[in-house]
Amino acid sequence: MTTIIPERRPEWLRVRAPKGENYQELKQLMRGQSLHTVCEEARCPNIGECWGHKTATFMILGRVCTRSCGFCAVETGRPMGLDWEEPKRVAEAVQQMGLRHAVVTSVNRDELKDGGAGVFASTIRWIRRLNPECKVEVLTPDFKGSADALRVVMDAKPDIFNHNVETIPRLYKQVRPQAVYLRSLQVLKLAKEMYPGTRTKSGFMLGLGETWDEILEVMRDMREYDIDILTIGQYLRPSFQHLPIQRYASLEEFAALKAEGKKLGFRHVESGPFVRSSYHAHEQADGATDTATDGATKE
Repeated sequence: MTTIIPERRPEWLRVRAPKGENYQELKQLMRGQSLHTVCEEARCPNIGECWGHKTATFMILGRVCTRSCGFCAVETGRPMGLDWEEPKRVAEAVQQMGLRHAVVTSVNRDELKDGGAGVFASTIRWIRRLNPECKVEVLTPDFKGSADALRVVMDAKPDIFNHNVETIPRLYKQVRPQAVYLRSLQVLKLAKEMYPGTRTKSGFMLGLGETWDEILEVMRDMREYDIDILTIGQYLRPSFQHLPIQRYASLEEFAALKAEGKKLGFRHVESGPFVRSSYHAHEQADGATDTATDGATKE
C-alpha cells in the first residue's frame, strides 16, 4: 500500500508571493496583448522571481488542453479555434520586454491535424522578424508522433527544441495517460536529426513515486537519444484534484542527480526543487554551448 506524505512543504520549499513593479508591469502587458503564460496557467512557483526579472514563458494555442495529465494545472476540455494573430502579439511582447531569449510553449491541440505546429512556426518567425537578436526556445507537445508536424516547427529553426518526458515509464498511465514514453524520446531524436545544430532539451519531476534506479534509467535513455539539456525539479501538487505528492526529494538528491547527469555527458544539467523547463532558460542555453555541463542547482 502506498503511503502518501502530508501536503506540508519543507521550509526550504516555500516561495514568496509574487509582487513588485516589474511583476505588475508584465502582468499588464500580458493582459493588454491577450496573451497566456504557462507561468500563470500551470501555477509555476517561480513566477515572482521570473516576472520580477521580466522573463516569461509564452503559452500559445489557447488555454484549454485536449489532454488530462495528472500533474498539470492547465484546464482540460475542448479548445476554441485558432488565433493566427497570436504569433505577432507574442513577438510584440518579446520586443516590449527586450528579451534576448524567448520561450514558447503550448497546450496540446490533438484535435488539429498538425497539432498546432503551424502556429508554433509562425510564432518563431514573427519573433525573429521583430527581434532578430533574440534566441527562440520552444517547448512543444509530441504532436502524436507526427514527423510532418514536427518538420513544420523545425523548418522555422528554433534555437532549442524542448519536449519533456515528465516522469519514468512505469508511471505514465497515471501521470501522462495520453502520452507514450518512447514516442516522446523519438520526437526529440527526430528534431535533432532534422536540424543537427539544434540543441534538444527534456526534463522530469521527482516526487511521483519513482525510484533512484528508474530515474537513472530515464537519464541514460535521454543520453542514448542525444538530448543535450536536462532539467530536474520537484513535483508540486497544483490542487487536491491532482496526483498526490509521494515524497519531497532532498537538496542532496538533486545535487547527486546533477552529478550523475554530468557523468552521462549532458551539456547542461539544471537540478533543484524549483527547477522547471524554462527556469533560467537563457543560462541553460549558454551552458549548453560550452563543453562543460556545469549549472547552478537552485536551493
